[in-house]
Amino acid sequence: MRPSRWLCAGLLLAAAPVFAAPESCENVKNDIAQRIVNNGVPESGFVLDIVPADQTDKPDAQVVGHCANDTWKILYTRTSSGNSAGSGAMQDGARTEPQ
Repeated sequence: MRPSRWLCAGLLLAAAPVFAAPESCENVKNDIAQRIVNNGVPESGFVLDIVPADQTDKPDAQVVGHCANDTWKILYTRTSSGNSAGSGAMQDGARTEPQ
């Protein structure tokens, strides 16, 4: 009986990072969202999605982070309200470039 108790305890300890992965991904996602907002993008102007690393082929999305030992990716997608603000910012940036 004792070896099986140690085996169960060992398996639980080994699985702990797997159970913590979603929380760590949420923390990374929240950090990235805060940086985007700090750069002047309204919260309604973008969406961040956590997807498996092999499913990053979403159209119009950029990989902006990763978590859980690079098994999950965080994708940034502009929403329709973000497109108008983002395109205006890009145009302003183009006007300020040296000619």
